[in-house]
Amino acid sequence: MARIIGGIATTHVPSIGQAIADKKQNDPYWSPFFRGFDYVHYWLAREKPDVAVVFYNDHGLNFFLDKMPTFAVGAAAEYCNEDEGWGIPVSRAVKGDPALSWHLINRLVADEFDITMCQKMLVDHALTIPMALMWPNQKWPVKVVPIAINTVQHPLPSMARCLKLGRSVGRAIQSYPEDLRVLIVGTGGLSHQLDGKRAGFINKEFDKLCMDKLASEPDVLANYSIHDWIEESGAQGVEFVNWMAMRGALNARVAEVHRNYHVPISNTAAATVVLENRTEAEVRAA
Repeated sequence: MARIIGGIATTHVPSIGQAIADKKQNDPYWSPFFRGFDYVHYWLAREKPDVAVVFYNDHGLNFFLDKMPTFAVGAAAEYCNEDEGWGIPVSRAVKGDPALSWHLINRLVADEFDITMCQKMLVDHALTIPMALMWPNQKWPVKVVPIAINTVQHPLPSMARCLKLGRSVGRAIQSYPEDLRVLIVGTGGLSHQLDGKRAGFINKEFDKLCMDKLASEPDVLANYSIHDWIEESGAQGVEFVNWMAMRGALNARVAEVHRNYHVPISNTAAATVVLENRTEAEVRAA
């Protein structure tokens, strides 16, 4: 049976890709962020996942305002990256796992999620930059199942709906008969706004609340409406829906084993979190 080992949530701003290309990992501006991945690299080397299910948001590479699915699941054998206009290098292709993708799709539809099924799908920086951060300077050792969530065209799915989406994905993975170690990834955020009167807006107190509640009390965060969330975290802070879906896929009992928070990177509150699934026996022994 497939087993979910845990989850990683991280920022995905395009400027990270340029910093990687320019080898600025030790630059004073960037090093506090990149150092936050030292533990991530150790944890991944220890846990050795086979597949990563990645909740992310597309930035116009596949979908735009004229065609914007609420939820879209990739079911391809390979996912290519193309230039999105940010000037960052085009990434390598990522291998898919069509069998697992179709298993998730069938279970999601059975759980009454109306999703878009993508047998051809490009992936943008919201997926490829986290991959480069998690496995730098090496061939990415996992297959991926990309799940795109709309964060652009209103009405957006609620935090509660995305938490339920993740829970459905988690149940589907646990019912998959193949022996796989599955990593769940949520990308984006935290607080930031790129345009308008509040351009550059960052809310450190709200970011800390989100990170504090994510592992133990995600339903508290699910009570926020999308409009209230934008008020607290900025227009682009709604990317936290990807974090909520990631958390939903994990056990009811998880442990936060790593956290890094750094402000700012490209007008964004940059954060990284590692959550481990815990069994009932592990919880009792702790």
